[in-house]
Amino acid sequence: MLVDGGIGSDLAKAAEAAKGQEDLGFDGLWAAETNHDPFLALTLAAEHTQRIQLGTGIAVAFARSPMTLAQTAYNLNAFSEGRFLLGLGSQIKPHITRRFSMPWSHPAARMREFILAMRAIWTSWEEGSKLDFRGDFYEHTLMTPFFNPGPNPFGAPKVFLAAVGELMTKVAGEVADGMLCHGFTTESYLREITLPALGSGLDASGRTRSDIQLSLPSFVVTGTTDEERAAAAKGVREQIAFYGSTPAYRGVLEHHGWGDLQGELNALSKDGRWVDMGERITDEMVDTFAVVAEPEAVAAGLLGRFGDLVDRVSFYLPYRADPAMLTTAVEQLRAG
Repeated sequence: MLVDGGIGSDLAKAAEAAKGQEDLGFDGLWAAETNHDPFLALTLAAEHTQRIQLGTGIAVAFARSPMTLAQTAYNLNAFSEGRFLLGLGSQIKPHITRRFSMPWSHPAARMREFILAMRAIWTSWEEGSKLDFRGDFYEHTLMTPFFNPGPNPFGAPKVFLAAVGELMTKVAGEVADGMLCHGFTTESYLREITLPALGSGLDASGRTRSDIQLSLPSFVVTGTTDEERAAAAKGVREQIAFYGSTPAYRGVLEHHGWGDLQGELNALSKDGRWVDMGERITDEMVDTFAVVAEPEAVAAGLLGRFGDLVDRVSFYLPYRADPAMLTTAVEQLRAG
């Protein structure tokens, strides 16, 4: 199993953080698009590393056009010598329409077309063929020599798609090279909901499970003292509650019979009662969403739940944790 880390968006620390992740033995690292652009941090990471893969986890697709994102990803894959992974996500409607002022409709169908449009653009650059992509949401029919970067010695980057619901998961199976599972998932949801939907998409594209990588950021509750473990559990409870308040993720809670909790959490979030939200997450829920273990048992816990389900894993730690504490877990996971 591949084991990934991550870097923040502080450009002053990105290079050092990336080098540190590589030195610890991680196979890849992801940078999220939250309050800063992830591509800038990953450019610095590419410059100061040699081996580790570099991915956006995620970049917001619908905040951009297929052309702008195709160009950025193509350039970064060349600069990193083929180590870049383009992780995409749809975000949710309020952010796309109100934060980015971009159109929103039929997110799964739009995402499928977005990825196909990028692939058409990359093919035009790689092969020198005429660009003639015409879809329901995007149209790209102009590519003059002045704007064509030409063949990339490392080709186009692999595309990973973040998905939770069945429709977007099917799209990942149909047109992506990898799927970014959401941290707000469980072993049961992955087995009973995610994999069948992914398989439907793979069947539609004539591919098999071996043709796509699944990446999972798993919640982990760990620590070497009672105080550390309590802080870890509190951070995970609050993060579970935050995601659980989102209507788009209600299906995960419903799968476990906790669907009514979503409305309660959503109402509390609108009142800004973040601490109260975390207190609604029971020990059973924490154990279901997170691997709760001593540091030396984290790897066994992750392998026991997800070893036959995913191809790469990372630690989702919404609390302060000593990275060195998980060094053993990294070694055990890579070996297992």
